[in-house]
Amino acid sequence: MLSSYRRIFASPGTLAFSSTGFIARLPISMTGIGIVTMLSEQRGSFGIAGAVSATLAIAAGALGPAVSWLVDRYGQRRVALPSAALSVAAAIGLLLCAHFGAPSWTLFLFAVGMGVMPSAGAMVRARWAHLYRDDAARLHTAYSFEAVVDEFCFMVGPILAVVLATNVLPESGVLAAVLALAVGIVLFTAQRRTEPPVHPAASRTGGSAILNGGLVVLVLTFIATGAIFGSVEIVTVAFSKAQGHEGLAGTVLAVWALGSGLAGMVYGALKPRGALSTRFFVGVVMMALSMIPVLLVASTVHGLGGLLAAGAALLVAGLAISPTLISAMALVERLVPAAQLTEGMAWTTTGLALGVAFGSSAGGWVVDASGAAAGYWVPLTAGVLGVVTALAGLGRLRAGLAREEAAEAVSRPVDVER
Repeated sequence: MLSSYRRIFASPGTLAFSSTGFIARLPISMTGIGIVTMLSEQRGSFGIAGAVSATLAIAAGALGPAVSWLVDRYGQRRVALPSAALSVAAAIGLLLCAHFGAPSWTLFLFAVGMGVMPSAGAMVRARWAHLYRDDAARLHTAYSFEAVVDEFCFMVGPILAVVLATNVLPESGVLAAVLALAVGIVLFTAQRRTEPPVHPAASRTGGSAILNGGLVVLVLTFIATGAIFGSVEIVTVAFSKAQGHEGLAGTVLAVWALGSGLAGMVYGALKPRGALSTRFFVGVVMMALSMIPVLLVASTVHGLGGLLAAGAALLVAGLAISPTLISAMALVERLVPAAQLTEGMAWTTTGLALGVAFGSSAGGWVVDASGAAAGYWVPLTAGVLGVVTALAGLGRLRAGLAREEAAEAVSRPVDVER
């Protein structure tokens, strides 16, 4: 299995851009839970904490594709550095307002400013696609590896954010995320030789990637998927607090990510069969079904035992995540032109971000109204909506793939017999 992963790092510079991209991605897993932990400690309400976190997610969802659109046309370094600088400045403003007890509206204002954070995951995957576009096996393994890196971020990030916020200062989790963003983007953009070429002509001829019907299906499904992520995150923090072990929330969430990471590692070493769209749909179904045991455990088992049981249920639930996301990224690469790849991947991130916003907000309000255990109804409901959306759009995904295969067949050189 490891030999498959060694092959993708044969090209010079691959280890450098992937490792620095990992640092730049840490804020994705740290910022949301860092804000929730910080504000719930300072203001005593999961509702306001979830609302500020949701505002950040919505802002990232609205502004992220625009930033990635600029990346495709002007280059990763020229766009990522200034957008990261703006995001860091807004995050510092949010921290200062939280620390000195400024009015709540200031928190929302700076959360919007943080939405210009560049999508490090999309930029890393764009580099892999540029290197291995003509090698499907290596590209599958590369996407799988990056999915595992994403999950490792969600293993390390929440633990780090919660431990810092609960044991040092409430603001320290978000501050660590800000430092990771600044350092990671600087190091990542310094890797110039593997940066994909810019595509200025696409802005005149292609329009936005979101006009692609198949991509719309993925984005809508990812809204439901993100709602699972966002609600599980805030509900698990609340559930851990209700059981008297708030400091273990990051560990429980890391176990969830561990299950996904292990599944992604195995999936990346395999050669999966069957239609790509079907594999994606099956993954969405499994993600929904996996939320049922989590809800049952949280509703029936209490205390430390309940928290451990919820962690075990989340470990199993995590097994469905990475294979689904890997299939989704492969679908984007097949459906969207190379000149719009970073933007296309950013749109899936937008779907996730919007879903995280809805999920964290809904989860926070349900927890405040009905208790932590009842909050796990939110990810289950989101999972069902994801299945319905993916099923409704399955035909469009298959049609988009068929058109792409037909276009490739037309453009492929034909041997002429003499």
